[in-house]
Amino acid sequence: MTRYTRCCVGALLSLLSVVSVAAETAAWEAVEIWGNTVEPGSRSRFPALRGRGFEASFLNMPVFVARGSKPGPTLCVTAAIHGDEVNSVEIARRVFAGIDAAKLGGMLYMLPMVNADGFRSRNRVVTDGRDLNRSFPGNANGSVASLLAYFVFTELAARCDALIDLHTGSNLRSNYPQVRVDLESEASTELAKQFGVGLILGGSAPEGSLRGEMLRTGIPAIIYEGGGPLLFQEEEVARGTEGVRNVMHYLGMVEKPGYVTPQPRIFERTRWVRVPRGQGGFFFPELPLGALVEEGTRMGVVVDPVTDEEHVIVARHAGQIIGMSLPQPVLSGNPLFHVGVE
Repeated sequence: MTRYTRCCVGALLSLLSVVSVAAETAAWEAVEIWGNTVEPGSRSRFPALRGRGFEASFLNMPVFVARGSKPGPTLCVTAAIHGDEVNSVEIARRVFAGIDAAKLGGMLYMLPMVNADGFRSRNRVVTDGRDLNRSFPGNANGSVASLLAYFVFTELAARCDALIDLHTGSNLRSNYPQVRVDLESEASTELAKQFGVGLILGGSAPEGSLRGEMLRTGIPAIIYEGGGPLLFQEEEVARGTEGVRNVMHYLGMVEKPGYVTPQPRIFERTRWVRVPRGQGGFFFPELPLGALVEEGTRMGVVVDPVTDEEHVIVARHAGQIIGMSLPQPVLSGNPLFHVGVE
């Protein structure tokens, strides 16, 4: 038995069936979240923490909850775990704004700005300089990152039937629309397929990530990545919004899905194309995100601004460009293109 046995498709469907049957035989009542009562058929927005102390301002975040008028699963959606990934926040906002709680089945539990302090300051990391998405499940007696991770993980692990974690590229890189999933988890893989947007990138979750820790508790979890940091990109926001609604439709929470991409490509391996040693300079990509490449395909150029020498960057594997650095100064070893390998 693998550690993700509970995360198979049959288990997820059985879970949803149990939730539905249990809910039909018991009252679908109000729920209390972070000290706030949310009635069936209603939506609510409130801060996670009520305290107004100095440190609370670095830990607090908004909470959006839509409690459906009829029983169903709880889908949790998180955004801006990395504070510079602003597309994720707008995706979350749009999904919630479009919810009619009177017609909703189950509950949508959303943390649309987990790293709110980082979002306000346009920083990827939390105020103590740590990457929040390497800090889960957290520690109640740890640093700011550990405390925040502990609060979030403890709350979500107790309530979620499935998780969608929204992200974008970071560190001056942009990502082709993609859903990241551990393919060992069949239930999570099915969520990725049902998301219906972009391609699917298989791989185990990094240690300390929210996705990985939720999987370890038996909760199916996926990540959506689309676009780059710090700016709103309408096309990527629209795709992500549709994808979340697709999952909600699959779970029986809403009647109408968004647009679905038929048969998304699945990549189980990826490779980075980096700046060769001693060939730093100004990077200019020549292919767009999503482009298909063969081994040896010219992808871009790095120009040495001192000598004017040009270094051509070529693909080392056949595949598809799923991520790339924005045009910028680069040095030896810097990542330029992320390629999904067939």
